[in-house]
Amino acid sequence: MSEPRILVVDDEPFNLEIVGEYLDGMGFDLVYAESGTEAWEVLTRAGEHFDLILLDRMMPGLDGISVLRQVKADPSLRQIPVIMQTAATSPEQVREGLAAGAYYYLTKPFEGEALQTIIRSALDDQRIRRDLTTDLLNHAQALALVAEAEFEARTLDDARKLAAFVALLGPQPEVLAMGLSELLVNGVEHGNLGIDFAEKSRLREEDRWEEEIARRLALPENTDKRVRLRVRRDDGRWVFEIRDDGPGFDWRRFLDFEPERAFAPNGRGIALSRQLSFASLTYLPPGNQVVATVPIQDGTP
Repeated sequence: MSEPRILVVDDEPFNLEIVGEYLDGMGFDLVYAESGTEAWEVLTRAGEHFDLILLDRMMPGLDGISVLRQVKADPSLRQIPVIMQTAATSPEQVREGLAAGAYYYLTKPFEGEALQTIIRSALDDQRIRRDLTTDLLNHAQALALVAEAEFEARTLDDARKLAAFVALLGPQPEVLAMGLSELLVNGVEHGNLGIDFAEKSRLREEDRWEEEIARRLALPENTDKRVRLRVRRDDGRWVFEIRDDGPGFDWRRFLDFEPERAFAPNGRGIALSRQLSFASLTYLPPGNQVVATVPIQDGTP
């Protein structure tokens, strides 16, 4: 497997040097740009490919927000995750960045450990999205005649494969796969295994998240827990009902992007799903069941 390729953009050479030192020895191929204009030239150069962009917000000329908007408007670049590094942390500024597509944030000045954690998180999310896309291609037309179906998932891998399969029903399968995956994974890790937002943040920082998931799945009290997905047609739309075996959680604070959570390595999934993947998304008390809908795509029997 090739080294993840990261474009680091900052108008201060000293900051570029610091990032290089923090990421030294981690197996990344780092490319540097000292302005937004140079970054855009590098990104659009023939044959270039990047797995991640670490982007300074405040730069003269073409600033970080402008570069971000251009990236997200370009079909060949929009899938690249962007980490916005900034000292501009007011709620309005964070919301502006989130609206432009910066779903990962890093506050300046930052420590090396914080940088490493957010990069690992963004690259993990990107890898999962690519795997989902591959699964979508493998299952094309598999659900053409479905009117109603029920499925179960126990592990994170089960959840992601199920999401990729069922997403073929939607008008935008890749986007729907991301949303369903977030909801199903949330049911496994938060619902059935009891890993809350704060604990997941800590495990991400310690790079022990997958290890802890495996440990909890093996516990006797979790052996029979499942996340159940029911999908059905209803009046021109697909309805997805997802329920886990956990006690529920306070979902309300996760339905929208909260500026104070923008700088954490996790906690964006439900808000992203609601915004990008579904026509509607509703949690039912006590929080262990969620109902989401999408329109039935043209040409679906």
